[in-house]
Formats: sequence, structure tokens, C-alpha cells
Amino acid sequence: MAGSKTQAAPTAVRGEPVRQRVMDAAEQLLRRGKADFSMRDLAAEAGVSFATPFNQFGSKAALMHALSGRRIDTMAKRFAEMSPPADAADRVLLAIDTAVQVMLEEPEINRVVMGWIGTAGPSPGKVLAHSTTLWSLALGPGEGLTGAGKEKALRCLPEQLAFAFRGVLSFWTAGELRDEELASQARELAKTLLLGFAERPHFCDSTP
Repeated sequence: MAGSKTQAAPTAVRGEPVRQRVMDAAEQLLRRGKADFSMRDLAAEAGVSFATPFNQFGSKAALMHALSGRRIDTMAKRFAEMSPPADAADRVLLAIDTAVQVMLEEPEINRVVMGWIGTAGPSPGKVLAHSTTLWSLALGPGEGLTGAGKEKALRCLPEQLAFAFRGVLSFWTAGELRDEELASQARELAKTLLLGFAERPHFCDSTP
């Protein structure tokens, strides 16, 4: 696959946090096509006791939520390392492209992870809050948003963008949206949300 990926040895590494080691092991199992791995399989892959994955996550669903969070962290890290446009709307579109790039680097694995997001764990997940932080980062202080609506935009848009991107990803996960359609559909939805707040509504006519 193109791009950098989160890779780690499946066995214990001295000094490595146990939680991260278990997550690395889960990704290794997924890369080998073992989406139906058990927590016992996971413990063996990570080189930890059978109880450790349960102690760290509580359930496979919670583990998958954590893997989703890892992907959002990757999106945010890459975006933060860029030289983003000065305009908030343009930054959101760049964040969309960055997020899609991360998802398409290992599409089969990421579809499996996404498929678990709607599954309840032992406690409420934090995927929405995690994703909202990414879109807040992209919007920044809101340059280019209308003065009267800027405060509302900065308050409401991050969560709405999180909902929107998740919605597009759900159709991609289900196989109803092809890989090559993911970015364009996500961008169009983001443009629709931004239209009422952007000082430059013509950005909606720009090509992806």
C-alpha cells in the first residue's frame, strides 16, 4: 500500500506501553486477513497474558474504537505537519483529503475498523469527540467565515463535519462507495455544510 502505515512487531518490546502493543498486534492480525480474531488470538500476537487485552480495553468493540482513534490521530498529525491555506474553508477541504488518504492506505483494514464503530462497547465510545477535534483543528480561528456567523460556525461545524465524514465513510465501508469516489463525495458534503458560513461561496465551484 502507498503511504506510511503504523507498523510494529507483534511481540513484546521492552519499554513499549502495553496498550499500544495490543493495538499494534490487532493491526497485524487485520493485515493478515484475520478480522475475526479472538481476544485470545490477540493476546498471543501481542505476547501478553490472556487477560491483558480485556484489562486494557474491556472488549473487542472498544479495541476497534481505539484503532479508529489512532487513525484520527494520524490524520490530525499529518494535517498539523502541512502548511495549510489561510482560509478556514480551504483548510477543511485539505483535512478531508488528508483523512481520505489515511483511510485509503489500508482500505480493507480500515473498513473492518469502521464496521465496528457502530458496535457498543462496555462504556460509551469517544470516536465522535475525537473526530470533532480534528475538524476543530482544520477550522482554526475561522478565517474567511462570515463575521455574523463565525461564532456559530466554530461552535457547530466541527461536530457536523464529524457526522458528515462518518456518514460518507459508512457507505464506503458498506461497499456502496468506491475508493475513488470517497474524497469527492466527502468534499461535496463538507462544501454544503460550509456554504452558509463561508465569505467566498464560489469555493463550492472549485474542482477537488
